[in-house]
Amino acid sequence: MNPQISHKRTRAQESSSAIERLYITMRHLFNRGFYKPMGISGETLREALLILRPEIYGSIAEEKIELQGLLYVMDRLPYGIEECTFINLTSDEGYKKSHFTPIIPAKRRRNCYRIDDEQMNIEITRGRSEIYDILTHLTFLYIESHKIMKQVLINDEGELIRDWEKLEDAVLNKKTLTQKDKEIALTHTANFLGRTFEEVNEVYSLFACKEDEHRFLKIIYYLGKGAITETLTDKKRLITFSPVLRERLGHHIHGERWAYRIKKELFNKGLLERPLHIISANMHSVMNSLFAEEALTSEKKGKTTLQLFEALSKADSGKLREKVTKKALQNGMIYLPDESGTNIDVQLFDTDKISKLNLSSPEKPVLLVMDYAFGEQAYETMDELLKPFQHNGKKEYLNVASISIMGKAGILEGGKGDIMIPSSHIFEGTADNYPFKNKLKKNHFGNNAKVCSGAMITVLGTSLQNKDILTFFYNSSWNVIGLEMEGAHYQKAIQSASKIRRSISPKVEVRYAYYASDNPLETGSTLASGGLGTTGVRPTYLITEKILEQILK
Repeated sequence: MNPQISHKRTRAQESSSAIERLYITMRHLFNRGFYKPMGISGETLREALLILRPEIYGSIAEEKIELQGLLYVMDRLPYGIEECTFINLTSDEGYKKSHFTPIIPAKRRRNCYRIDDEQMNIEITRGRSEIYDILTHLTFLYIESHKIMKQVLINDEGELIRDWEKLEDAVLNKKTLTQKDKEIALTHTANFLGRTFEEVNEVYSLFACKEDEHRFLKIIYYLGKGAITETLTDKKRLITFSPVLRERLGHHIHGERWAYRIKKELFNKGLLERPLHIISANMHSVMNSLFAEEALTSEKKGKTTLQLFEALSKADSGKLREKVTKKALQNGMIYLPDESGTNIDVQLFDTDKISKLNLSSPEKPVLLVMDYAFGEQAYETMDELLKPFQHNGKKEYLNVASISIMGKAGILEGGKGDIMIPSSHIFEGTADNYPFKNKLKKNHFGNNAKVCSGAMITVLGTSLQNKDILTFFYNSSWNVIGLEMEGAHYQKAIQSASKIRRSISPKVEVRYAYYASDNPLETGSTLASGGLGTTGVRPTYLITEKILEQILK
């Protein structure tokens, strides 16, 4: 026996096993139709998450409350969810036509509806990845709520500490909180959260939203109150999956609807036979690259092109963005806001109508820019888009010349704003890997940015990675440079359409490029540590420039 071989499981192996257990359990609970997250049925999820201790959830396994992780999660869940005992995951079931006002989380495009004081409905239209995302966040939330409860509940009779009573008074008191009232409430809250006054004061404003500047206090109070109720009574929080959602999931209903509308528009405008270049990106970089300088001649004075793009990316630059959009619509852009439930808007650019391009090719290309997909949704949308258009019993094939995917990703060697050029996608937790010829190369970017190339790993969820598993990827022979959620799904759809179904040319060109949103191997540099700000502008437009250069050459 080789003494070098160790059979003791590493943290990376334990983490990988925990991730697998999480997904198997979530699928089981979905098929079951309901579960109690803090009951016996939710125990496996809680245990797996605590074994995993993902970077994004920081101190989830410690007694003190995790504030940055809580902020990350609350930005992705609907306002008021902490008050709800019943969370119902539904399909698109017609709530748009009701009196309910949709609640859209700050950092996730999904419609949620507050049905009554106790119930929140969350619409799932983006496939299994969205369910995994929500259930993971809710599990974290309820673990944190029980940590609060353990700090404030003195005994089984329901006696509570004074600090909790003071917080309750501040939250339930109808009068407007003065600065003094707020600081008193924060002092008491910090005490049982195991955090300093300075720490809670710093995050306070980050939790604020237009509905409520004191949202932080409410979140802490209602999370704790929910856990106290669960402990003292038998009334546990419940997550349910609607029968319609369970029936529809996996049937590409939303993707099919979305793709049909696009292909119908191309057909109606006589663009179906023209060379089509599909770009998965955001809704501004291609449009701004083509029209910003022309639309903003006075604003451009004294600014570099990059400074102009940075100005357009600022939150208060709505009027500037309107001017660019107006110019684009006057010059061949067709905007298709989503009506299918995918939450993926689309822009079509007829390059024949963009005079400044002065293209020599007789076949003027059409650009199809689609907004970011989410996880497995990437397969659903791309798979449906690449199918032929059915019209009057005839199949009309799309003339797809290239597919370009640009997006944000976590980097394992480098920092925020660096560029990654993948040579293959490895699908986490499976034996599937997708090598491809990337038309974008490292040397295309010269000295304009720090660029690395190698394999990308497509993870099941960015919120489920920890340093141990990422270090394993980084140090393995796979030569992994970063992680994201869509690449393998896109490539699977492209390969099946080009090499098996032959609905598009087998010679279709593919381009993949990502810019780094964080380096999860660096302490304090996770997605929970804050956004890119203007750091993301430079790499976004550099990648866009290279994609357009190759398409319009």
